[in-house]
Amino acid sequence: MTQSRPYLRIDNLWKNFGDFVALQDISLSIDEGEFICFLGPSGCGKTTLLRAIAGLDLQTSGRVEQAGQNISTLPPSERDFGIVFQSYALFPNLTITRNIAYGLENEGRSKPAIAARVTELLELVGLPDQGDKYPAQLSGGQQQRIALARAIATDPGLLLLDEPLSALDAKVRVFLRHEVKELQRKLGITTVMVTHDQEEALSMADRIVVMNHGTIEQVGTPLEIYRDPASLFVADFIGEMNQITGRVGTRGTVTIGGRTLTCAHHEFTKGTDVIVAIRPENIVPHEDAGGKPVNSFEVSITEMEFLGTYWRAQLKGASHVDQPLTTNFSINAVRRMGLKTGRSLTIELPPESLRVFPAQGQS
Repeated sequence: MTQSRPYLRIDNLWKNFGDFVALQDISLSIDEGEFICFLGPSGCGKTTLLRAIAGLDLQTSGRVEQAGQNISTLPPSERDFGIVFQSYALFPNLTITRNIAYGLENEGRSKPAIAARVTELLELVGLPDQGDKYPAQLSGGQQQRIALARAIATDPGLLLLDEPLSALDAKVRVFLRHEVKELQRKLGITTVMVTHDQEEALSMADRIVVMNHGTIEQVGTPLEIYRDPASLFVADFIGEMNQITGRVGTRGTVTIGGRTLTCAHHEFTKGTDVIVAIRPENIVPHEDAGGKPVNSFEVSITEMEFLGTYWRAQLKGASHVDQPLTTNFSINAVRRMGLKTGRSLTIELPPESLRVFPAQGQS
């Protein structure tokens, strides 16, 4: 996807609402055909950034370019995008056909051309027989598909999605995640989606922009964001993370309660207070203590919770680790090892899975 010039470029963008700074010095480049997710908690600025791109809330300062054109001060009507909102925003008094045709009619296209395009779009979103119905006669998932069809009817260069699936129930949401991604891939349209749902971002995005307090914490592929989080915020927000207080030892090691552990590479100096983090699924159970694997601990299982495809367990008893650890055991591991509440076992914290972050109050 490497381009000589990004399709969408945001440079040093700030947005203030009175004394409140909603966006702080945002810079970002998006290539043509990319599917980008703005991900973060409520109030992090992700929707404000999307609205700045659309011209719905002009930035206080900074520059937005699309296809090499400076669109920073253009009104929404002069920008080349389609947008889908969480609430669908369909016209309740118009049929599905008229909803999709709305933008085409405003462009002055002929009636035969509009009819052909509406038919094509209804086929594309899998609702070929729904044109004569009204929005209230469709399910939420169907309405969202129609909203997508309307947004892409005029062949915009950019598709903006503002929490498009959050109003749907879980099963429909999972189904539409796949449908929207397939549609985007088929059309090759550059897409920016706002979401607070980490699973949604991980499954749909080519790259994720993780935001917090109006700034960008990290930009990367889903795998990069998950495996190599740039900050403790990212590590904790994307997936789950055990956090253990520790101190940096010699290069490539940390000490926890006097015990030295080998860890992933870091740049902290010896004696620095840190947070040592590991994801639940990366904690490895061992049948017995034979061989004493690196970074191993004796623990007991204090709680087990069945979650369908795996067991979630709470571990305690490692004399060097004050905090209880959360881990995920596969169904097969639980059956094979006879794991149950009260059982003692040896666990391993693989060095490559141990991430090191500044302790609170340090940077």
